[in-house]
Amino acid sequence: MPALPQPPAGRFPRSLRRLATAPGGTRTKWLILAVWLLLALALGPLAGKLGEVEDSGSNAFLPRGAESAQVNTELEKFRGKDEIMPAVAVYSRDEARTTKADAAKARADRADFAEHAAKGEQIGGPVPAKDGKALMVVVPLASGDEGLSDTLEEIRTVAAANAPPGLDVEVGGPAGSLIDSIKVFDNLDSTLMLATGAVVTLLLLITYRSPLLWLFPVLSVGFAAVLTQVATYALAKYASLPVDPQSSGILMVLVFGVGTDYALLLIARYREELHRHEDRHEAMRIALRRSGPAIVASAGTIAIGLACLAFADINSSRSLGLVGAVGVVCALLAMITVLPALLVATGRWVFWPFVPRYGAQPRTARTVWSRIGALLERRPRWSWLMSIGVTAVLALSAAGISMGLTQEEMYQDKPESVVAQEKLAAHYPSGSSDPATIVVKSDARDETRKAASDVAGVESVRVDDRTSDGALTSLSVVLEHAPDSDAAKDTVDGLRDAVHRVDGADALVGGTTAESLDTARAADSDLRTVIPIVLAVVLLVLVWLLRSLLAPLLLLATVVLSYFGALGASNLLFTHVLGFAGVDHSTPLLGFVFLVALGIDYNIFLMTRVREEAVRQGHTKGVLAGLTSTGGVITSAGIVLAATFAVFASMPLVTMAQMGVLVGIGVLLDTFLVRTVLVPSLALDIGARIWWPSRLGRTAGSRHDDAAAVRAGEEKELQKV
Repeated sequence: MPALPQPPAGRFPRSLRRLATAPGGTRTKWLILAVWLLLALALGPLAGKLGEVEDSGSNAFLPRGAESAQVNTELEKFRGKDEIMPAVAVYSRDEARTTKADAAKARADRADFAEHAAKGEQIGGPVPAKDGKALMVVVPLASGDEGLSDTLEEIRTVAAANAPPGLDVEVGGPAGSLIDSIKVFDNLDSTLMLATGAVVTLLLLITYRSPLLWLFPVLSVGFAAVLTQVATYALAKYASLPVDPQSSGILMVLVFGVGTDYALLLIARYREELHRHEDRHEAMRIALRRSGPAIVASAGTIAIGLACLAFADINSSRSLGLVGAVGVVCALLAMITVLPALLVATGRWVFWPFVPRYGAQPRTARTVWSRIGALLERRPRWSWLMSIGVTAVLALSAAGISMGLTQEEMYQDKPESVVAQEKLAAHYPSGSSDPATIVVKSDARDETRKAASDVAGVESVRVDDRTSDGALTSLSVVLEHAPDSDAAKDTVDGLRDAVHRVDGADALVGGTTAESLDTARAADSDLRTVIPIVLAVVLLVLVWLLRSLLAPLLLLATVVLSYFGALGASNLLFTHVLGFAGVDHSTPLLGFVFLVALGIDYNIFLMTRVREEAVRQGHTKGVLAGLTSTGGVITSAGIVLAATFAVFASMPLVTMAQMGVLVGIGVLLDTFLVRTVLVPSLALDIGARIWWPSRLGRTAGSRHDDAAAVRAGEEKELQKV
């Protein structure tokens, strides 16, 4: 069977095209496999060291330059890096007052806690509550202690032992909150990789219905994962790439998701070409030439979109964006080199039992996608109006979204530190366990202390510590309200106004409440800064790829619309199904960047194929052929990507669960509504003018254009390349 005529390969130089198709070569495939195997063996040991460069310090999740972050930096001057971080043990009874036995238990525990206290620090308490139903013991710990987690566990073990009947004992405070939050990320990478690998494997088995073929994408993603971890480790160690436990965990899911997407697209095109070419090497070279530009453009769009998060102020957002960009590039390299080399080296039998035979035309004439295309062709305008209407209705639910989560609301299952904070809030001034901190020049200490004491919402102010040179003094400020409440944030604003007015004090206000306040404001600022940059960058990539202006604008608009639809649908789930109290401040921005970058992915896969087919058959037939040929693979890719992100929904941290749900819903919305109905129906209704101002758009004036005229015009354009 003769091969169908192909359009010219593109704009790239011959040497670059030859390099891009090297994995399909009879000899070069073995060279590529050998290089990857040597890299995996040589660099494998470094892949396990990523945890060594993760930053889980106090400023890792704060906005850069925020006042609360400056306080954390200044506090390092007091005891080097051994900032005092208190653990607070609370002994309480729900109904009755505490007994003498309860007090004896608290005093005995205080004596046992002494060996764990920071050098030179005194343990406070037991302090009785005014209602007589609780006792509090404050244990000052050194935050720079490498064994802080073990120390806290020993304190919790002592506190829980031999408690009188009916006495509840919990250990929380800043130290407890820190350790509990770190535990969320313990073994997170391995857990996510195992869960994601299992999900991807299952979906690939269902997609290919082959006992062998699924192994090759998974194996290729494994190579990509090793390269990603090594590259991230090297960049973090030698180029100051910010890495935190959250970005490290999401990184592997992203690599699995996008890597599998690219594998599905390449394998689908390779299968097509195996029907047309007897030589599997030639089939792979053509598959790489035809699908390669779309895959590269897709990866470039995602990587550049994520890299735009470098303009964000919140350090964790910057980390996630930059680390994610590294992962996408590594996934791309693996999927366009090792995967095609593996497929060509093993031959057609890997598709068993559905082996593509040379000369046997693949069945595409009467698939579900061809039937969908026929329906869209009959009523294109009604189809895209209906799609926009459905998405807009979902988007309306985003209007009542509640932003912000308290410390108690950050976990799906309450850790001990959260329970301890609730008990403290019930029996003591809510800010007792986690006071705000003021760092001030020692000469202005007394004046600053008086100014802080006069602020509404301040319970008490005391001098906490001085630096070794006596230049700086820290003040501990107990607030009347819970540290993460709106009232406490208002008090922090008042504190800052008051102490900033003290001449020569150079006072800074930090602490948990100040950190929450700074993070919320930075998140709003990041939305206004990053979103326009992401949209502009993605638009430029689409213009370059499609050689059009109108089509990229429409594609970008559809993805933005689907984002708001996904945000509204997610808010309904968060509120009425999952029972979340609100949406974390970081979720809208990160969700937008991920969904715009990933959502435009499928539009790129679709529209590059539509453009290719339009050159051959004319615009209308090109749209239908593009939808028919890419429908199955894009749907499979969307399901795989959504399922990988859905793994986050099982994570104990609400912020990660929300991210997984939002991205998963958005990808499904893009897959089944935007890419399947909205974009094709818009292309059919607008006609060839969608390619304006390229020659492909100028040579046809109606939706039912003349294919020969379009091909002639496009061939002239391509001959110039």
